[in-house]
Amino acid sequence: MKKLLKTVVAAASVIAAASTFAADYPTKNIRLIVPFGAGGGTDAVGRTIANSTKDILGKNITVMNRTGGSGAVGMSFGAQQRPDGYTLTVVTREIASLPQMGLMQHSADDFELIRLVNLDPAVVLVSASSPYNSISDLINDAKANPGSVKFASTAAPNFYLMALEKDQGIKLNAIPYNGASEAIPAVLGGHTAVTMVTPGEAISQLRSGQLKALGVMSKERTAMIPDVPTLIEQGVNVTSGTWRGIGAPKGTPADVIETLGKAFDEAMASKEFKDFMAKGAMTIHNMNAAEFTEFVKEDTQALGALVK
Repeated sequence: MKKLLKTVVAAASVIAAASTFAADYPTKNIRLIVPFGAGGGTDAVGRTIANSTKDILGKNITVMNRTGGSGAVGMSFGAQQRPDGYTLTVVTREIASLPQMGLMQHSADDFELIRLVNLDPAVVLVSASSPYNSISDLINDAKANPGSVKFASTAAPNFYLMALEKDQGIKLNAIPYNGASEAIPAVLGGHTAVTMVTPGEAISQLRSGQLKALGVMSKERTAMIPDVPTLIEQGVNVTSGTWRGIGAPKGTPADVIETLGKAFDEAMASKEFKDFMAKGAMTIHNMNAAEFTEFVKEDTQALGALVK
């Protein structure tokens, strides 16, 4: 009986300590893991949301780039940290795809998903001099010449391309490049005919007229390039894109998650963050913890069909 009483008292002490800790949170600086390299879109979003949130929480948020494995290294590292609210991770769509491909041991189930921050559709791009002027032009050429249309792929596998190929029964010649920074020059230089990236990754070339967009892979047009029709408008029922959010290790106290969520809400509503996202042609898309968790489950299922 004495042993049982000691166990109960000890457990109560732990719970009380955790509650006190959560109520005082944060008492020290926070680390944000970015699973991609410095200078990229994910890094820029991570640094800006960190900078916009630090004054709200009253503590610095230091960004740590931990790269490798198309995001797997950084996100797995983040999932394994202490669930105390002092190590957060930028989670991307790869958290839904890589585990299903056997390329990542951890998954979204290893995180408390706090907020979705950014959701951007993919856009189908060709050079300004391309003979393609619509998505139908591209599809018809691909059907007439299977495997001959060269596609600058920013990832392997490329889920944007796979979704279009699966829906239309076509096959493009995917040539691998290391992200949009290499794929876009390949299209501009005539080495490939087409690529698919997010609007923000190609906004300068679109605004200068070097590239033209054949269609946006979303249900509705995006405000960043409002004159570009969706694929759905053109009779092609395909949507695809990418997203970025913030997660904490599984088991992080609920009131810490709530505190962080409110802080991120305020940060995303700030002029600093809005101006940065608008300049980069990236869409702010805020989902709370419950909405974000459900969203990731649905996207994981959608990607599962392509992975299979």
